[in-house]
Amino acid sequence: MERDSQLTLYAAVAAQLKEAHTRVRALQVPEGVRKALSRKLLVITAAAKHDLPDAARRLDRLMRDLDEGRFPEGD
Repeated sequence: MERDSQLTLYAAVAAQLKEAHTRVRALQVPEGVRKALSRKLLVITAAAKHDLPDAARRLDRLMRDLDEGRFPEGD
């Protein structure tokens, strides 16, 4: 049963990561901001391999920031 919930969470994180990448590509922001967001997505993707629940929390936080227009500062 736990495996099923893990697979469900994995599928949800994968779908949300795909959406996040699409949204970041579409943003009209300076290149430095886009790079910073891409790095965050890469870190979340790597975290998902070791701690899926933490990656899901990080991704939810990033998506809220995108929704609210809060972006990291670029290089």
